[in-house]
Amino acid sequence: MLGAFVNAFRTPDLRRKLLFVLGIIVIFRLGSQLPAPGVNVANVQDCVAQVQNDGIYGLINLFSGGALLQLTVFALGIMPYITASIILQLLVVVIPRLETLKKEGQAGQTKITQYTRYLTLALAILQATGIVALARADQLIQGCALPLLYDEGIATMLIMVITMTAGTAIIMWFGELITDRGIGNGMSILIFTQVVATFPATLWALRQDRGWAVFGMVILIGFVIIAVVIFMEQGQRRIPVQYARRMVGRKMYGGSSTYIPLKVNQAGIIPVIFASSLLYLPALATQFDPNQDNPVSSFLGKYFTTGDHPLYMAVYFAMIVFFTYFYVSITFNPTEVADNMKKYGGFIPGIRAGKPTEEYLSYVLSRITLPGATYLGLIALIPLIALVLVDANQNFPFGGTSILIMVGVALDTVKQIESQLQQRNYEGFLR
Repeated sequence: MLGAFVNAFRTPDLRRKLLFVLGIIVIFRLGSQLPAPGVNVANVQDCVAQVQNDGIYGLINLFSGGALLQLTVFALGIMPYITASIILQLLVVVIPRLETLKKEGQAGQTKITQYTRYLTLALAILQATGIVALARADQLIQGCALPLLYDEGIATMLIMVITMTAGTAIIMWFGELITDRGIGNGMSILIFTQVVATFPATLWALRQDRGWAVFGMVILIGFVIIAVVIFMEQGQRRIPVQYARRMVGRKMYGGSSTYIPLKVNQAGIIPVIFASSLLYLPALATQFDPNQDNPVSSFLGKYFTTGDHPLYMAVYFAMIVFFTYFYVSITFNPTEVADNMKKYGGFIPGIRAGKPTEEYLSYVLSRITLPGATYLGLIALIPLIALVLVDANQNFPFGGTSILIMVGVALDTVKQIESQLQQRNYEGFLR
């Protein structure tokens, strides 16, 4: 990995791209530290220092790099775009018009991207309004009664909402700039930046709270987790595909062989985000209805707020497994793949084209999704287990969400750099 970056900096074109990406990241982090208008920075800092970030906004704060609770210009981070992208992917399966656009190639994908931008801004307005309303009511940071805003009037609220929404639009623009003029997927790199931003502080806080022994044990466990994640993220089942020769006019086409790569973790991190978001709803419900005389609120408050109860862990694991199968089923269509193979004269050796190919792909996909779903569930449970074993907070530094993001984006970025290096350096081919 280090060698790829060294070689990239030796190539003038790639060096300019990397420096451009680093410049965007610096501006991005500055915006994540710049407070929005009307925020009482001193009180916000005191409140953040008093309480642990283990409330219902833990996942969103992870994707904002700690900017959410600071009420900065980029407080919403990349979360509205992630949510909008997931919603559009689900709607493509439900709405025929979107499904038609997806099949139209680049033009249709451009249209879907435009819809994603509009939905991102709408979600940003909703989330910013909710966050500012909680800040006005001094409920954003639980356990702290200090006023977070200098002025709690409607004008200040509108200015903050507009500022945070504009910050989300700028983040989208940054991501598209990195994609067009930089290296790799810009949105993924920005997510990676936000997650890594909180990593050193979380590690150091763990060292101060638990001492060097626990700190060293966590670092060792972290390296093991990273190795396991790399191994699983790289794992794939390659289904061989052979294309028969065919005559088109006077030219012969086909006769080549390739493969369909089915990853063990075909769903990525999406199931973890789905499950985490849904399990934040009980905690949210208990905050709006703190009456412990209500049996429902009492049950939710006892089993679904702290995350250290076995029932919570079991439900969390089961939801991740369910959403993994659900997301894979809507993103990979064996029927469509089998029809495309048949249309272009492709077949799997030993499997007849058409319905048998579809059934074979479904069988293989279901077989490799099980270990992938189990792996995601176990990785996601790491911070909850750490909460019990070493009394760490729920933002355990080597938690499932953060490690999956960091390792996945790092591997993808290195692949992008290596592919661009191969396009520019022909010495290996000439030899």
